[in-house]
Formats: sequence, structure tokens, C-alpha cells
Amino acid sequence: MCLTGSVGPKALSDNKREEVRLVQMLINGNLGKLIPLAPLVEDGWIGDGTLGAIAEFQRRVLNMPSPTSKVEPGGDTWKKLKEGLGAGLTREKFRIIMYPASDTLVGRFFPHFAAALTANNINTPLRQSHFLGQLGHESGNLRYTEEIAGGEAYEGRADLGNTQTGDGVRFKGRGLIQITGRSNYTAYGTARHTDYVTEPNNRLLATDASVAVDCSGWFWSANGLNALADSDDIRAVTRTINGGYNGLDDRTKRTNRAKCILLPD
Repeated sequence: MCLTGSVGPKALSDNKREEVRLVQMLINGNLGKLIPLAPLVEDGWIGDGTLGAIAEFQRRVLNMPSPTSKVEPGGDTWKKLKEGLGAGLTREKFRIIMYPASDTLVGRFFPHFAAALTANNINTPLRQSHFLGQLGHESGNLRYTEEIAGGEAYEGRADLGNTQTGDGVRFKGRGLIQITGRSNYTAYGTARHTDYVTEPNNRLLATDASVAVDCSGWFWSANGLNALADSDDIRAVTRTINGGYNGLDDRTKRTNRAKCILLPD
């Protein structure tokens, strides 16, 4: 989702909508420097409001005497827009990466990420980019913390530790990266010194936002995904999570968006 060309005053068809929307979101993330400028509508369409906001940012932040209203890939305006979002994984960065997640969902889950990233050593921009890209796909933009299917398909799956009647439903996929099966629920509980096997504690992986985030981070770390992220191997990361390559294009797109926001230019 990084810029492949300039965003600014040119033919409408020459401005890529996703890239215009990214610039609009970055401008909105810098509104504290542009008071009393109103938030831009993040619709991906270039217009006088967006062009004016870019010019105002250039005038106030870059001290440009003659603003161009243009954002160039890797240029000073682009770099300053990114810098203005702050260091580390800020709420604004998270919101952009998880687009089009609602503000309500961003507000529900974001406060729990700092602790989960630290606890599970997801502690570099590249690791975080892969983690958030996969998590955004798995959760459908933070909408789902529990798989829609009932879980009957997992009944009797000894490879998941489902050895007791009802384990399929009891331990169906939960969390933002949905962990599945009695073995995983047991291992997560052991790691956190908490019972996530006895009902209704098993449902906390879906209903408690902090647990939904943390269990996803635990699964990531426990399955060696930090090392795969270090290698920037999107296919290996996807296969470990999914067992195959379902949704690879979307996972790749989301991971690239996160890289764009979190990694330095």
C-alpha cells in the first residue's frame, strides 16, 4: 500500500485511489499540527480539500514557502507524514494498518497490543508487520474473534488433542488469530498459568479483548513465526497459520500495508 507514484494535482485517473486514501489517513493522523483543519473524508478521491490539506501540512511542518500539494514516494512530505504518527505501534498506525476496521473495534483491541507484542517477542517492525497483516486477514478487520462454523468438524481430531466428546465445539477457533483444539488451549493456559480449558473459560479467548489479542501473540511465538517473519517469508508464515495458502493475496496485501507504515523508508 506504499506509494507507487505521486499523489497530488494531476488527472483524477492518475491518482490511485488506495494511495490517495493512505495520504488522507496520514493527514488525519497529523491533525494536531494542522488545527483548526477539519478531518478529511478518507474516500480515496483527490479534491480541493485533500490538496489544500497537503499544502497546509507542507506549509506548517516542512516550512515550504510554495507548497506543491504533492506527496512523492520517499519524499520529504511522505517521510514527515509518517514521522508524525509517532514512534512504535501507535493507535493511528494501527488504525491505518487495520483499515477498514471500525473506530469502535480499533478502540477495543488496540490498548492490548503493546503488552502482547512485548510478551511474545514480536518486537521488530518486520515481525509486527507480518503479525498484523496475518491477524487482519484472520479476524476480518478485527470483526471476528471466533470462527463462524460450529466446530463439529474438529470432533475427534487427535492431532488437535480433541479426545473427549464435545471437544470440537468446545475448542473451536478463537482469538484474533484463531487457535484451535484442546492441545492449544491447554498449552496457552499453561503458558499463562490460567485455566482456559474448563468452560466457560475457553470462551474468554473470544469474549475478552485482552485474551483474544494475547492468545494470538502466544500462538505466533509458540509456532516459531517470529523467525519466519525475520526471513520475510510470507508463504511460510501463511502455511504455518493456515495449513495452506488460503487468502495469500490478501495476507500479502495487508502485510505490505503494515510494512509501509512500520518500516523506515
